[in-house]
Amino acid sequence: MSKQFLHELISFVQQKGFIWGPEPEIYGGAAGFYTYGPLGKLLKNNVENVIREVFTENDFYEVECPTIMPKRVWEASGHLGGFTDAMVECKKCKSKFKVEQLLEELFPDKKIKDKKAFLKNNKVQCPNCGTVLGSDIKSQDLMMKTHIGVGTEAYSRPETATTTYLPFIRYYDYFRKKLPFGVFQIGNAYRNEISPRQHVIRTREFTQAEAQLFIFKDQKNNFPRYNKIKNRKLPLLPWKYNEKNKEVEKIALKDAIKKKFLKNEAYAYILYLAYQTFLKIGLPASKIRIKQHGPEEKAFYADDAWDIEVNLNSFGWIEICGVHDRTDYDLKQHSKFSGTNLEALDVNSKKQIPHVLEIAFGTARPTFALLDLFYEKKKEKEGKTILHLPVNIAPVKVAVFPLLRKPKLTKLSVKIYEELRQDRLCKYDETASIGKRYLRAAEEGIPYVVTVDFDTLKDKAVTIRERDTEKQVRMKIKKLKEMINSLIIGEIKFKDLKEKL
Repeated sequence: MSKQFLHELISFVQQKGFIWGPEPEIYGGAAGFYTYGPLGKLLKNNVENVIREVFTENDFYEVECPTIMPKRVWEASGHLGGFTDAMVECKKCKSKFKVEQLLEELFPDKKIKDKKAFLKNNKVQCPNCGTVLGSDIKSQDLMMKTHIGVGTEAYSRPETATTTYLPFIRYYDYFRKKLPFGVFQIGNAYRNEISPRQHVIRTREFTQAEAQLFIFKDQKNNFPRYNKIKNRKLPLLPWKYNEKNKEVEKIALKDAIKKKFLKNEAYAYILYLAYQTFLKIGLPASKIRIKQHGPEEKAFYADDAWDIEVNLNSFGWIEICGVHDRTDYDLKQHSKFSGTNLEALDVNSKKQIPHVLEIAFGTARPTFALLDLFYEKKKEKEGKTILHLPVNIAPVKVAVFPLLRKPKLTKLSVKIYEELRQDRLCKYDETASIGKRYLRAAEEGIPYVVTVDFDTLKDKAVTIRERDTEKQVRMKIKKLKEMINSLIIGEIKFKDLKEKL
């Protein structure tokens, strides 16, 4: 982990209005709670909009479920009493640490199976005060308790998934009793983390995006959508490769199934869907790998589980998504605890409890990953600091600047700005020198700046400046809106702009 880079990045995102916290700052802050400022919220919204687009294009329907559920729901799901983390406490400074996270940070290259023995034998020290921690590991419940009404015990959801499963009967009717079908949910979840660290990577309140494909077991290897993507290659790291320290292999999905890395067509399809989501968000393919859970990592009910990971400049490899074959575990549990029949009829009129294939991730992690990977800090005299966000995901797409703060220039600039902002969020700025305004726009990740100068008053043309190359193209105002829109949606590249005029 690069502490210097992380320090600079956090300072940058605070200064530029992306992320503030821990909140509430004026009361000293509570670990694990953050505010997304104006640019941060726009960026996070754009990430979530891409997720919606990908899921919706693939026939997953969005739902919204309650964030608080009665105790019985969490008993059924296994969260109550079972959703815990191993914790160790420093006897001197009383700092508490999640054991797995602490050991990963202190010993990133070691694979530690017996954590208690490792703590004891290696005399691991408290990062805060240097005292030997010892090996007295305790369990910390991650559920956040509350009450409904006067005395009904309830809990805030630690994930969106459980609340998504519960209306299965309603889905079944809505989709005309035909499987497979998919739903997804984007909403907040809450976990009483032991020691939230790594900025917004691990927090106590966060936004999740989870998609569930309800499918019969025998449909998994007869999944028509798979045929369209079976030749696509994914950067896979099967658990056996990881055990032997082998490298990631770019492998076609059909070959991954043939080699038994992946168990079925439907799972291969949703794994591909998850991977494509992050590419469309704008994360570089070179920074992504897909790592399989080994037998000891996998949940007891899961038939298969892979994590999509991204390699950050600040924290190295982190998980940004989990893709799970949860079999029929969830619906069976809720059928048992609720006393409700959650079976469905297959094509042979046989009753079965459907399986669930799941894509699960928090939206803060890809949002942070974009800031981490596209932030370029320049030293003095080397040039300006730039946030190279992909055009489709940038919070603000275009800015309009008058060259100087002169009435004739500002009047026309405002008119152009008002015309452009009808289609998308646009920024207008007339303060400071034009150089400083270009600098601010680059730091905020704005891909294009339109400059109105004195020649504009004569020839009715403006200059468009590209953020990353600093190249400029002059064009007539009447063509501006059309060309800006084409650049933003990717119909044309900036290098080809002159040819289109």
